[in-house]
Amino acid sequence: MQEEVENRTLTLVVSGSKFTGRLMKTAISKYMAYCKNRKIQKQRSRDSPVIHHGKQTVKQLVSQNQGVSNFEITDPTIKEFEKIARKYGVDYAVKKDRGSSTPKYLIFFKARDADALTAAFTEYTGKKVRKAEKSERHSVLAKLNQFKELVKHTVVDRNKHKELER
Repeated sequence: MQEEVENRTLTLVVSGSKFTGRLMKTAISKYMAYCKNRKIQKQRSRDSPVIHHGKQTVKQLVSQNQGVSNFEITDPTIKEFEKIARKYGVDYAVKKDRGSSTPKYLIFFKARDADALTAAFTEYTGKKVRKAEKSERHSVLAKLNQFKELVKHTVVDRNKHKELER
């Protein structure tokens, strides 16, 4: 183990037409500056809390201390809402309410995202309404087959009756 620690080496690749001591000195100083910057960035990332965006857990959302609001969705196809929320850049968390027999989802979001969330929610409900209207429409082929059956079963009187009225 001691030998492994002692035998660690550093490979530094420097390209130049003429290798001088000055070139070696600048290469080493640039490498040292790079290591120093990397160390400072690591330290900063440890000191500052990570801010999550988009879908996250309720705990992460509450830990951002910006106030949390919620609303309820009873539709099990929650994926469509998630796609729209990502589009609007809303920070949200989804929690399933297991207490009731029908699945209910609670959507938690930051209070400052209320305007963006209302826009996302109106688009989501608009999509749902359009989908419901589309499913209520009857197939054109089914209607055509229905009318074909009606025409087949009707009796057409092909005799012409000519009557003169006086």
